[in-house]
Amino acid sequence: MHILFLTQIVPYPPDAGPKVKTWNVIRYLVGLGYQLTLATFVRPEEEKHLAVLEEICYQVYSIPIRRSRFEDVGYFLRSLLTGRPFLIERDDLDEMRSVVERVLARQDVDVIHADQLTMTQFALNPQNQRQESEINHDGWHNKHEEPILIFDAHNAVWTILERMAENVPWYLRPLAAFEASKVKRYEGKIVTDFDYTFAVTEIDRVSLLSAAKSAINSRPFRADQISVVPIAVDSREVKPVHLVEDSGSILTLGTLHYPPNADGIRWFFEQVFPIITERIPGAHLTIVGKNPPQDFIQFADQNPNCVTVTGYVPDLKPYFKQAAVLVIPVRAGGGMRVRILEGLAHGQAIVTTTVGLEGIEAEPGKEVLLADSPQEFAEAVIGLLENFNLRVEIARNGRRLIEEHYDWQVVFQKIFDVYQQIEIGMRKVTTENE
Repeated sequence: MHILFLTQIVPYPPDAGPKVKTWNVIRYLVGLGYQLTLATFVRPEEEKHLAVLEEICYQVYSIPIRRSRFEDVGYFLRSLLTGRPFLIERDDLDEMRSVVERVLARQDVDVIHADQLTMTQFALNPQNQRQESEINHDGWHNKHEEPILIFDAHNAVWTILERMAENVPWYLRPLAAFEASKVKRYEGKIVTDFDYTFAVTEIDRVSLLSAAKSAINSRPFRADQISVVPIAVDSREVKPVHLVEDSGSILTLGTLHYPPNADGIRWFFEQVFPIITERIPGAHLTIVGKNPPQDFIQFADQNPNCVTVTGYVPDLKPYFKQAAVLVIPVRAGGGMRVRILEGLAHGQAIVTTTVGLEGIEAEPGKEVLLADSPQEFAEAVIGLLENFNLRVEIARNGRRLIEEHYDWQVVFQKIFDVYQQIEIGMRKVTTENE
């Protein structure tokens, strides 16, 4: 089977949530023996990582992409004219469309696997739009002229925007709500246009199903076309760290130019951390992540003895080793927090919010601690800093959860089931045509 895999980021190294998910899916599919052609956007600093992907993929096509706030304003204004979401307009590059068209014209592609919402538009390009259903009950096209389409949804994006609209200044809320409604319509249309959708949580599956039901589409749609495939980690590769008993280090991490990540960490250092340092003066906060906002850097400069902002680091293990507590403060978001899965895999005691824990089947008080108000969150962190035995117990339980439920070889059986169904359909069509 030949898969054309479309991704919005170079999925290596697996040093951020989306990369972890995508890298593991790619190497799993290659490990099944499938021929995988990768088409990916690439930033200048990512080009050096393409060689690793070229070693395992059949072919790799890279399309240069740059971001600028000036250009984003233009894409936003265009989105108001076209009615398409800003994210879709921003990533709609002719170069990617040309690559997809060339691959489809030159090679027999059985499946187009679109990773994240913005890449789905290239599977449904104008030259390849489906006008009517050609799907039979086995999930394969009656005429094997077009590839099967799989939408690998990292999030139900419209729900993220809807939540963020609640936290922006009042004068921006109507605009944010309008963008969320556009994304919901678009996302629903994609789910109904594609043959299969992978959601990372049951919450996201329900949200995508809601969007699909509200979409105007003539194609038949079944709820079982959306499968829940959680994000997974390689528990054999990621080993638990040895916890330091007298550590007062609090660690938080994430891609900091991603608004929900920055919002949650900002809430923590503004409203929660001062409560902690009042009780435990020796507590130290380390913020790890790419592209920290200016106010993060200013906060560290103003508090040099108790706050460190590292920026991007190539290896998280030293920071996990020195940390007593990992905090994942999330107030808006969707999907699953890979930061939590990685923390559990490294054997860290974690404090997060209700939103942060969504989609992860961890029991509060057993495998993680849960708190939503500043005072409750601070008390949870303080409790772990002051009680080493509790930290050890929470960390061990969390690591066990990863091994039993979120190891990639366990989770990706659901991906295998879908691809096996596609293969069965392909063989049936081949037999009927002979």
